[in-house]
Amino acid sequence: QVQLLESGGGLVQAGDSLRLSCAASGRTFEPYAMGWFRQAPAKQRELVAGITSGGITRYADSVKGRSTIFRDNAKNTVYLQMNSLKPEDTAVYYCAAARVDFYVSASSNEYDSWGQGTQVTVSS
Repeated sequence: QVQLLESGGGLVQAGDSLRLSCAASGRTFEPYAMGWFRQAPAKQRELVAGITSGGITRYADSVKGRSTIFRDNAKNTVYLQMNSLKPEDTAVYYCAAARVDFYVSASSNEYDSWGQGTQVTVSS
């Protein structure tokens, strides 16, 4: 398994931007598809954005046009840039890695490794 460590969360105001980072260590980073999930209180965990090692991306409709996922394989790091943040973006954000790398799955069951999560709170 690969170990994942998220950073970059915090308290921001509506309309602000935030960049989350996820640093991977352990097994080789490149064959993994990477996903950012989020979970708000009393809600299911959902895929926010994902990217394969080849650069195929997938976004939730709720963040499409406001967020960009990208990865730096040389640094074993994946990023999630979020702009025009809304209060409904408030959640714990998790980074995840999947060995199935030819597409980005929206199912958390297909991800093998998870970070501990980072809190993002957007005030109105």
